[in-house]
Amino acid sequence: MDTIEERKQHRSPLIPASDLAEYGDLPFPSPHTEAELTVLSGLLRYPGSRVETVSVGHSRDDASRRAAEAFTTAWRAGGGTVLAVVDWPESAASWLRPATRLTRETPDAWVIAAAPLGFAQLARRLRRSTDWAPDRTVAFASLQDTRLLALAGADALDGLRGASADGGTWSARRGWVTSWRPAAAGRTAAGPG
Repeated sequence: MDTIEERKQHRSPLIPASDLAEYGDLPFPSPHTEAELTVLSGLLRYPGSRVETVSVGHSRDDASRRAAEAFTTAWRAGGGTVLAVVDWPESAASWLRPATRLTRETPDAWVIAAAPLGFAQLARRLRRSTDWAPDRTVAFASLQDTRLLALAGADALDGLRGASADGGTWSARRGWVTSWRPAAAGRTAAGPG
């Protein structure tokens, strides 16, 4: 029998048009940097880390697609396994299909290269319908935006971490994005979130 809660689970968690209008046009991703790519790998491979498998998700814009391809190549070259590479549009009916494809293989971590608006929508679906965990997810600099957190909803992205274009790091907690400058030479900015 179908319960109200089961029906809610399958409804699309679309962001209301009024919320979208409030935040205006969000920027499209810029091309990734080598520093960003290096830091992302470091966020996953800090001392004591057991991250071997990842699933990579990306928006369909050129910058996000190229960033995902670059990460996938670098991760495999370093001996890691990529279980899935999943893309999604900036607008969709529910984002259920990419959410289930991204989480189907149960990776050790997720890597995201995306435009904020599409990822906000996908993150709402991931939190509602899958076992995805933002604290096991790292992202490129394009998601280093507090508006993303507001659009995704309270605590939906708590624990999400990422790399800045300059090689710094950032993390999302309690509706805020906190950024750190790149580590001094010889030290690593990477580590658990």
